[in-house]
Amino acid sequence: MNNIILSIKNLTVKYGTTVALKNISMEIAQNRITALIGPSGCGKSTLLRSLNRMNDLIEGASVSGQVLYRGEDIYAPSVDPVAVRLQIGMVFQKPNPFPKSIFENVAFGPKINGYRGDLGSLVKQSLQGAGLWEEVKDRLHDNAYALSGGQQQRLCIARALALQPEVLLLDEPCSALDPIATLRIEELIQELKEQLTIVIVTHNMQQASRIADYTAFFLSGELVEYGETEKVFTAPVDKRTEDYITGRFG
Repeated sequence: MNNIILSIKNLTVKYGTTVALKNISMEIAQNRITALIGPSGCGKSTLLRSLNRMNDLIEGASVSGQVLYRGEDIYAPSVDPVAVRLQIGMVFQKPNPFPKSIFENVAFGPKINGYRGDLGSLVKQSLQGAGLWEEVKDRLHDNAYALSGGQQQRLCIARALALQPEVLLLDEPCSALDPIATLRIEELIQELKEQLTIVIVTHNMQQASRIADYTAFFLSGELVEYGETEKVFTAPVDKRTEDYITGRFG
């Protein structure tokens, strides 16, 4: 694996006394799609939230170990979590547009972060990046809630892209969508890896095998297996991975 952008070292995350992740070490390659798979409650979303310090917002969460982003520990005392989140953006499971216009949804982040450039062209570029521009260019001032679920999710991706991050974290972005909207998002994710590094949590094994370059399998807070997707799916090293992928549990 060359061009490592994120390096996770001995990461343990607890919620109160409950251990959600145990001593995880793995590296994430730049401009690649890495999928995190495993049954519910295995720690996938906890790991994702650890990569941009979203766990800081959860009461009782504690983190030990390191997450190095371009060699710098994002948990170092001197590091501002808000600055981390500008570089490492996130899109959640359920589309969560703001109750504002389509334009204002995309412009909001750059505005509050003091963007000095041409906001109109940034909004257009972000909507194009999310594959939504052609569908909404004549209705930018309509309320975002008027969009379909799949469009709202792409709007949330455009909103994340407007901050021009280097890494995009996606927490089951298709779980609330129909198969056609899901396919559109999958195509989009594959286009985006030209510009971004993507880490996606998915329950959908077929989705991971279709779009990811690398796949990590988690079980009960532990990283069981991690490698190139094709190898993990066709020749897993650990029997537990094979059992999960072939549907024997989970």
